[in-house]
Amino acid sequence: MIFQVQPIESRRIALEGERWSSDPAIDVRGYTDLYGNPCVRAVLQAGRSSFSYDAVAMCPDATEDVDEEAPECLPDALPDATLLYILPSRYCLPDVLGNEAWSRFGGMAPGYRRVQAICQHVHDHLTFQYGSTNAWTTAADVNMSRLGVCRDFTQLAISFCRALNIPARYVFGYLPDLDVPVDPNPMDFAAWMEVWLGDRWWTFDPRNNIPRKGRVVIGRGRDASDVAMATTFGGPYLETMVVRSEEELGS
Repeated sequence: MIFQVQPIESRRIALEGERWSSDPAIDVRGYTDLYGNPCVRAVLQAGRSSFSYDAVAMCPDATEDVDEEAPECLPDALPDATLLYILPSRYCLPDVLGNEAWSRFGGMAPGYRRVQAICQHVHDHLTFQYGSTNAWTTAADVNMSRLGVCRDFTQLAISFCRALNIPARYVFGYLPDLDVPVDPNPMDFAAWMEVWLGDRWWTFDPRNNIPRKGRVVIGRGRDASDVAMATTFGGPYLETMVVRSEEELGS
């Protein structure tokens, strides 16, 4: 198995007290994938196994940056490393959704506000519902069904951005309920996106559709297939999964 649950340390995020545990004891080995994401690989023994990761992430007491004047770049001005993120991928289908993207958003002024309009449309168009999608569901599928979870909101917005030649990449991580109403849904991993505008990546979240505190990135990639929480080689059965991402009071 390959696990992706360990956050990426950066100038904004520092980790303390990292702890891996398993029952029975399992040897693990860490490596970094081609996107720079930390991964752990392990061989599970026959029978029931449990695996957990704990850490304290030190985050800024601020939401992500916002700049409504941030401009789009013409394709010939995009940095080489961003070109990958305007192409189709397994779940993000700008070629399939291109006509709709241009008819809905092509007449808007390019820039940050157009990306935010895409997020607003996806936020309004889809209804959050656990169990409404599966491992084969693409952005085109959820656009038709109008049901999905956070990964589906994100992949649909990414598809619309890429159709407009705006580089957009999938982000997977933890998102605690800081300074917002508590989400009544069971706590889970979260997905949002980063879009290249001007000379940097900007955070957008079509599922929540507001700036948020406490985003802790685990991984980035083309879509959810690049940053799966667990990738299996065999036939294990997942009995249960618990995600905790909450403020450590008194620290």
